[in-house]
Amino acid sequence: MTEPQTTVFSTKPRVVGDADFVDHSPKAPVEEAVTTVLSNDWINDEYKHLIVTASPKSLTAKPGQFFHWLCPSPDEGDLWLRRPQSVYLVDKENQRLEFLYKTVGRGTKGTAMLEPGDQFNMVGPLGVGFTIQPDWKHVVVLGRGVGLATLAPISQMITDNSVGATVILSARSPELAMSGDLFEKAGAEIVTVTDTDGSSDIANVEAIIEDRIAQGRADAFYTCGSNRLFMLMKRLGEKHDIPGQVAMEQIMACGLGPCYVCVRTFEIDGVKTLKRVCIDGPVFDIKEAMGW
Repeated sequence: MTEPQTTVFSTKPRVVGDADFVDHSPKAPVEEAVTTVLSNDWINDEYKHLIVTASPKSLTAKPGQFFHWLCPSPDEGDLWLRRPQSVYLVDKENQRLEFLYKTVGRGTKGTAMLEPGDQFNMVGPLGVGFTIQPDWKHVVVLGRGVGLATLAPISQMITDNSVGATVILSARSPELAMSGDLFEKAGAEIVTVTDTDGSSDIANVEAIIEDRIAQGRADAFYTCGSNRLFMLMKRLGEKHDIPGQVAMEQIMACGLGPCYVCVRTFEIDGVKTLKRVCIDGPVFDIKEAMGW
């Protein structure tokens, strides 16, 4: 009696550090990888900083791209979907990826339980990231909440392109105004605004940006994490004809495009159209994106 044939529909995930691994799709920009957790520490009451080993393909991740995490369950129930998480830092020298994530649901609560030495499965890098134009000399970066983690890799981008930046960190309180250290290393001007002292008021943030525009220090805008701040930058961009990019957050299923779970509405030349955040974004032209 012959053994039944087994059809292999996909290759095994890369185990980072496995010298015998054979990449059967070397030209593919995305891969499933099993990483090793190096650290997973709290940085405040809400956010943890995760550092994992990275494969050469993972290290090609661009600012604004994301990885799809196969999170461990925090309880006896199953987790049916992966969780998208933007890259906080790509450390090519030490071959590591860093993530800054907020523990809010079962997926991130399960991830918060990971300890050094644990294995962690992720797919990526996925999506369209931030870009920068050669004629941009100074940009304005505005983020709030989890958006500050998504915007953090722009610090690497402005360093590589010798571009100046004004970075406005908006948060409920000073301890939640994250990512400033990365931008400080890049030589950026840091402006922290918070709810606790009232400085995060939209009128004050607008005045800060208008001042940088008047100084000729706003060739482009980058934003993430807040609808009201996105709408502010969109309005100022239209007013002063300043280009910009917004990283959008959305619930996802496959992360690769076919399922259409992450569709959002955009407006291009007056015509409303649908785009998938996972594959057409998550970074979009700020003029085309619509509020939520």
